[in-house]
Amino acid sequence: MIEIVLLLIMLAGYGAYTLKSKTQKRRIALLGTHLGQYQVEKLMETLTQGYLRALGEKDAERQVQVWSFLATSEQELCDQFDRFVADFAKVGNEDARVSTFAVFIPEAHRFFPDSTFDMRKLLAVHGQGLRRVATEDLQLSPKARAFMLSAELFLMQHSCHWYCRSKTVASGRVRVRHQTSYAQLLASVSVETRQAYAALVGP
Repeated sequence: MIEIVLLLIMLAGYGAYTLKSKTQKRRIALLGTHLGQYQVEKLMETLTQGYLRALGEKDAERQVQVWSFLATSEQELCDQFDRFVADFAKVGNEDARVSTFAVFIPEAHRFFPDSTFDMRKLLAVHGQGLRRVATEDLQLSPKARAFMLSAELFLMQHSCHWYCRSKTVASGRVRVRHQTSYAQLLASVSVETRQAYAALVGP
């Protein structure tokens, strides 16, 4: 009897793992197909490296030139991301739902619909946040502005990892890649982004 129970547990575990892998691969492919049409990731890398360069520039005139160059990349990023958001908005409801559970649970978006958010809407929030910081006069110093826009970018990246994997995995990757926590990102984006984000995802 014990052997049968153990066998059933093993089979259930294997089935859950298989379903988890299949779902995650499908979501990675879906997001990659849409995102791969644009230069969002390349522009994001250009900006993050450019900010470090500008902040490390000791010559004031040269620093102004670097900031001016980055402004063009910021505008291009906003345009590219807006197009990506519009493209991803065509995804079906089932593929757009994301579980708010900390860990990945296969089919959680089906069985616990009240514990999900819409990735299409969340990407729109990120797009609005990026454009707000990049184009509006928020009365910030170049350094503070770069810091806030970086936070907007990293939080968007966190959402993409969350969509493909889980909140826990997304938070871990942000900490490793950018040496910052999920909580720090939320505290560093604009107030408008933070409020809209919380309204969708929860506290």
